[in-house]
Amino acid sequence: MKFGGTSVGSPQRMKEVAQIFTPKAGEQSFVVLSAMSGTTNNLVEISDYLYRNNPEGASTVINQLEQKYMAHVEELYSTQEFRDKTIQFLQSEFELLRSFVKKAPTVTDADEKIILAQGEVMSTNMVTNYLQEQGHRVILLSALDIVRTDENGEPDLNFIREATVKRLREFLDYDIYLTQGFICRNFRGEVDNLKRGGSDYTACLIGAVLQVEEIQIWTDIDGMHNNDPRVVEHTEPVRQLYFEEAAELAYFGAKILHPTCIQPAKFAGVPVRLLNTMDPTAPGTLINNEIQHGTIKAVAAKDNITCIQIQSSRMLLAYGFLRKVFEIFEQHKTAIDMICTSEVGVSVTIDNPSRLPEIVGELKKYGTVQVNRDMCIVCVVGDLASGNVGFETRACMAVKKIPVRMISYGGSNYNISFLIKAEDKKRTLLALSETLFKDE
Repeated sequence: MKFGGTSVGSPQRMKEVAQIFTPKAGEQSFVVLSAMSGTTNNLVEISDYLYRNNPEGASTVINQLEQKYMAHVEELYSTQEFRDKTIQFLQSEFELLRSFVKKAPTVTDADEKIILAQGEVMSTNMVTNYLQEQGHRVILLSALDIVRTDENGEPDLNFIREATVKRLREFLDYDIYLTQGFICRNFRGEVDNLKRGGSDYTACLIGAVLQVEEIQIWTDIDGMHNNDPRVVEHTEPVRQLYFEEAAELAYFGAKILHPTCIQPAKFAGVPVRLLNTMDPTAPGTLINNEIQHGTIKAVAAKDNITCIQIQSSRMLLAYGFLRKVFEIFEQHKTAIDMICTSEVGVSVTIDNPSRLPEIVGELKKYGTVQVNRDMCIVCVVGDLASGNVGFETRACMAVKKIPVRMISYGGSNYNISFLIKAEDKKRTLLALSETLFKDE
């Protein structure tokens, strides 16, 4: 079970989620916690002040954060014993943070990773102490002991499996096992983090290696919806998604989940359920390896897209042209979202324009380049295999009054994507909901 920053964002929220992950008789829970909401931002701010050789600014943020946490202690615990225990722990944490102030401006990237890790360390210790005060059999396992990445920065699954199983064997008689999300060690043994997907990734990695019954990702909304609830009214939670469908939705804008974090669960065959801490009885969204044939599940949108069109009469029948184009994006470490080709040109989209001037400069060696900014990708996700006659037609009919710049279909069996202007996003999402979901 994974709980994010808002789920442990206050003493009251900590008490409420503690009730959720307290297991039934005969069961055990493995719980992954994020830092309290806002804490990681404060830690980033502290690091930024130190990098800029402003120890006074860093000290101010540390003092404010300490006051906030000490106030939480008074509210969270009912006995002086656990107040004192937690205060002593937090004091040691803030002493650690202040030790980096003395190092400014020589703070390194490795130091920053240690600073950023303390949010999860503090939240898990506070919740562990609360559960112990309530009489639960709980043990805190440090993620720095059980989660490690390899030389390529990817999770070392063999190490995670062996280390986690070893720890569980050492502590058999507990009902609740807690650990930190997001943080880990790298192959050199240094404190690091998982970057993509954060705590969700931790939960899916541990759930996969332990072959648990179910991985639960608890957030503050009722699962993944069939459209963006911030834009479209009366959206509905999607009750079941195939792993590939969930990954497509996550990649193309459904912020509830990171697209890569569920891959370990997919390969291990462990279902993932998205649940709502504000409404624990709601069924949420189940993600598993089952395909519901003949069903369109949801719509998602990805903002801040840039479209690059390269036209070249020399491209006609010239092999090697696409390789040269892709190599330019590779050299500048810029990923491509969509691609469409014709006999005289190729259009691609990117969501990271930081190297755009350099990319355009290189592309001009091979043809005429046109750039369109402020674009948006809207994708329709479901069972869209080519054998399902008419599904792509329904999607296209929905956007018949929208000026569409590109269409991508056939790259997978689960997605058809439209590139539109950002200004047309709302009416596109509304039109798709009206056409695809109104009669369901």
